[in-house]
Amino acid sequence: MASYVTQAGLDKMKAELEQLETIERPKITQQIAEARDKGDLSENAEYDAAKEAQGMLEMKISKLKDLINNGKVIDETQLDSSKVSMLTTVTLKNLATKGEQKFTIVPDNESDLKTGKISLNTPIAKGLMGKCIGETAEIVLPNGNKLTFEILNITV
Repeated sequence: MASYVTQAGLDKMKAELEQLETIERPKITQQIAEARDKGDLSENAEYDAAKEAQGMLEMKISKLKDLINNGKVIDETQLDSSKVSMLTTVTLKNLATKGEQKFTIVPDNESDLKTGKISLNTPIAKGLMGKCIGETAEIVLPNGNKLTFEILNITV
């Protein structure tokens, strides 16, 4: 199944994969060898910990490879700023508090709330998708609270 990524997100995943394969994997292999040299493996906590870390690393490498191989890069030149969609930046007005917020809607693996990037699969993003400037969106949060936003601006 294809997952959407930005070119920057794909480049970041490739760099992380290279780091894991060329630096982290040899480190763990070395730790296993050192632990093995200490003798009896049946009661060797260092060996067990290193083997567990190796398993976790290999799982992470496998997951990254899948994401890279199945990632579909979004063509940012084809984005439409007339409605909320992936990679659009939306300025919202919370109708209850009158406060304004700005979010960019991104693929799951690129979300970062500190920089205002929210995942496409969050309740807020799902509630905003397809809306246009001037429309309101009522969003039900996982805790049951409802937020109502007016869409003030959409940019790419």
